[in-house]
Amino acid sequence: MAQFRAAVAAAARTRRAVPWIVRTVCALVCVAASLPAQPVDAAWLHAHYRKVEARIPMRDGVRLFTSIYIPRDTAGQAFPILMTRTPFGAGPYGDSTYRRVLGPSGNPRFARDGYVFVVQDVRGTWMSEGRLTMMTPHLPKKTAPADVDESSDASDTVTWLLAHVTPNNGRVGIYGISWPGFYTTASCIDAPAAVVACSPQAPITDIWLGDDSFHNGALMLAANFGGLAGLGRARSAQPGLEEFRGRDMGPDAYASYLALGPIGPAARRLINPDSGWLWYDAASHLTYDAYNAARDISQHVGGIRAATLVVGGWFDAEDLQGPFRTWRALQKRAPATDARLVVGPWEHGGWSRSVDANLVGARKFGAPSGPYFRDSIEYPFFAQHLKGGEAPAITRVTAFETGSNAWRRYDAFPPENAKRVSLYLLPGGRLGFTPPPNASGGRAFDSYRSDPAHPIPTTDRIEPEGMPSDWVVGDQRYASRRPDVLTYVSGVLTEDVVIAGPVTPVLHVSTTGGDADFIVKLIDVQPATDSAAPGAELLIRGEPFRGRFRRSFAKPVPFSSGVPDSIRFEMPDVNHRFLRGHRIMVQIQSSWFPLIDRNPQTWVPNILEAKPEEFKAAEMRVYHTAMRATRLEVFVLP
Repeated sequence: MAQFRAAVAAAARTRRAVPWIVRTVCALVCVAASLPAQPVDAAWLHAHYRKVEARIPMRDGVRLFTSIYIPRDTAGQAFPILMTRTPFGAGPYGDSTYRRVLGPSGNPRFARDGYVFVVQDVRGTWMSEGRLTMMTPHLPKKTAPADVDESSDASDTVTWLLAHVTPNNGRVGIYGISWPGFYTTASCIDAPAAVVACSPQAPITDIWLGDDSFHNGALMLAANFGGLAGLGRARSAQPGLEEFRGRDMGPDAYASYLALGPIGPAARRLINPDSGWLWYDAASHLTYDAYNAARDISQHVGGIRAATLVVGGWFDAEDLQGPFRTWRALQKRAPATDARLVVGPWEHGGWSRSVDANLVGARKFGAPSGPYFRDSIEYPFFAQHLKGGEAPAITRVTAFETGSNAWRRYDAFPPENAKRVSLYLLPGGRLGFTPPPNASGGRAFDSYRSDPAHPIPTTDRIEPEGMPSDWVVGDQRYASRRPDVLTYVSGVLTEDVVIAGPVTPVLHVSTTGGDADFIVKLIDVQPATDSAAPGAELLIRGEPFRGRFRRSFAKPVPFSSGVPDSIRFEMPDVNHRFLRGHRIMVQIQSSWFPLIDRNPQTWVPNILEAKPEEFKAAEMRVYHTAMRATRLEVFVLP
């Protein structure tokens, strides 16, 4: 969500009244063509498109503000409609002020080819009426006008557009990134037949099980404490322009968040319940209760019939899980739907915002991949379904393989020929594909002391951002040097090892406290001779698990002090080639701050309300015997 702050702030600077225009034009005056070299910017769009602003009525009487851009030169053509629905502002507002870019990824080919572009403020945001609902639950049955959700709002909008915006060719595509990605998924469920193409990109799909708010029960603190307090209209406010109210934590986010103390009392000091109600909604549902379960939009994608292009990035710090959960649900619930998955070497929305889209932090991933995606996949996908263009030459899954920095094409993911094997944590800090021996003797575990007063930082830098976008590719040598991190490393690889698919840790652990977090990291150790990062321990995937949820995400239970227990969970997918000469590393730790909130490590019913004296150090043990073989289950390609 943080990536949208600049766009939101820019839109909020406009302060003019918004007229309600309900009449559109069938044939408009032709404007002289611009020179080929002229960029497609706001001035070009103003010359070639007419902007219409409308408040479109929904079935319950609520009106949603909608900006519509219609080609001026129709020349007898009927144009398809490309729509995005967003909580981040459909501005700039006013019929004479134009967006700088229109269409998916701002690709100028869409504007030059001629589409009707539609940008809508979703219910309860900016200039739209109604009340915002966090990740609006889908209503499969709607029996009264008051039964509304994002599917019905999108359906009512499409019906209105087809009737009022002419000329159109009767075909509609919907797209969006991040939260607008959720609105794309929800809008395409039970959509009118005119909706023929959908592209949820980095979609928030299940906010509790791996997307923005929680990861396996651990609160994504830095992403939410300031972010949720600054999004959405205040409950007492009327429709109008909003300012982003994100919280500035100063130059050192680690120190600032630590100084906050327990998060519940800190929030009550700093976050106004009227304007920050999204935070309080999330903070009052710390388990996978009915509230959170209802917000898993993937359980309803069986109602999507349009061709669907799901897009994600391997290094998305916010919504990495959403694309996989959405695409896999489509495979299961809508097998007849043409659903494709594309995952590249990108950060959150990087395929759209970055020209080359091959750089995350300081790590470069081969040749530019952004132009390939935008021109060879995304553009022809919409052109095929909306204008009858040639189909893009893509398979069911198009996945960038990091390590080799090459695109791979699969019919399934994990690939059908992938073999499920285990990477075992072994005595002496070793890592291998052979399980621990049956023979007794030697240490049965490794241990470390985890102290919530001195949590492990998210990165090795002093950062103003508690969740810098490049933490997902960070060098973990700083963590290897800490006594509260266990590190296991393989021998030097004599041949490439390709891991493709989800990573499933199976942990055998104990704690002297009543609760514990366990963070598992999969790392590629570069050889000392590597020219780009000699000796670096580069993160491939890292994911937390809050131990109280090891039995059930709905009903947490405490640990018994010192008693071995087990945890099994799924980390997001990878598609990575560990090259010959490299080594594979796994790290285990119990804090990652302020990426996730601190676990007091004593049993308290509500971690956000833990008292300062309840935060206590504890000894964590990780077992590696034949009977308690801690491991990572992975899919390896032959």
